[in-house]
Amino acid sequence: MSASASPIANTASLMPQHADFSDWPNSRDWLAHLVSFNTVSRESNLALIHCLRDALEVVGVSAEVIHNDGGDKANLLAVIGPEVEGGVVLSGHTDVVPVEGQAWDSDPFTLREDEGRLHGRGSADMKGFIACCMAAVPALVNAQRAGTLKRPVILAFSYDEEIGCLGAPRMIARLRDRLPRPAAVLVGEPTMMAIVDAHKGITDLRTTVTGKPSHSSLVYQGVSAIHLAARMVTFIEDRMQARIDCGHLDERFDVPHASLHVGRIEGGTAVNITAGECIFDWELRHLPGEDVEAMLAEIDAHAERLVAPYRERAPEVAIRSERTVETVPSLGHGDRDPAIRLCQRLLGDERPSEAVAYTTEAGQFQSEGWPTVVCGPGSIGVAHQANEYIELSQLAACDRFLAQLVREQQGG
Repeated sequence: MSASASPIANTASLMPQHADFSDWPNSRDWLAHLVSFNTVSRESNLALIHCLRDALEVVGVSAEVIHNDGGDKANLLAVIGPEVEGGVVLSGHTDVVPVEGQAWDSDPFTLREDEGRLHGRGSADMKGFIACCMAAVPALVNAQRAGTLKRPVILAFSYDEEIGCLGAPRMIARLRDRLPRPAAVLVGEPTMMAIVDAHKGITDLRTTVTGKPSHSSLVYQGVSAIHLAARMVTFIEDRMQARIDCGHLDERFDVPHASLHVGRIEGGTAVNITAGECIFDWELRHLPGEDVEAMLAEIDAHAERLVAPYRERAPEVAIRSERTVETVPSLGHGDRDPAIRLCQRLLGDERPSEAVAYTTEAGQFQSEGWPTVVCGPGSIGVAHQANEYIELSQLAACDRFLAQLVREQQGG
């Protein structure tokens, strides 16, 4: 730790108690408090959600807590301003990735400042954005109290984004049923305040191959699940190359085609036994507009062709794939222009929008027909890493961005 590095105290004792905003934290202090909550996806996020709800209620903002089925996690939805069309949704996820196995220079759940950088798990991805949203609450509420806030700003904070964007659909459904159509959704994933209008979608799958065990000296009496799995793995990789050869490309992306990747495989019991089972986990990251169901159906059809010759002597032989997480849609195959133009106004320039390879909740919002983009402080390059950080200058840039949004929603 450098001489200038210092931990930032947990701000629990500074959480707002007064409706006049006299003790309302700024974005830096909000971030220190948010980082102090261990919201790794395997843990509950309720303490953080209740903290935000309680702070909002102190200043008269009613926040709805939307639980998961187990009741141990929740989204938070809060509307500031009149419930009319033209609202802007500010979306962020409250969960973070684990820290185990990473060489941190300090406690990952205590924010540490060092040479203009604020280090802590989730500082960039994406509690920095949520901190800025909370810091903007006084300006929004004061405009609401004065009657000058003509269109609403909606805070939409989710759970379990990091493990498959599981929380957002329940929150989006509530938004759809409760409120008039928003004009734009801004998902504050770290983009260094660049405007991202396209990203890939993702589907996670597990394939279980069932063979027939036998002594390896009598190899033709059995059917090796490992051998069948190996042929499926190479076929999956070949499908990626086939899409490249057929020109299914989008040069805006660093990897300009759908990617298919097998990340884990296990099977068999001993070297002298043909494997009775082999399981592998894989993913498909598709471009905007691609037909995911057709791509998966092609792979399932090949699996049936592969096992057919073995069924007469071993009817139990099978290859079955199932989704471990439902498909998270891509962003970009729909209308994003209103959200892009809004961000350009808030940023004060007409910078072009970009495409990224990672996946966010933005595609889920866009699937409702709402113009959606990704734009937030910090760098994705440090997300999920040891000593994750966000620069103070990025928090300041997002603070200015949201201050301009308040003016926009006042009609100025």
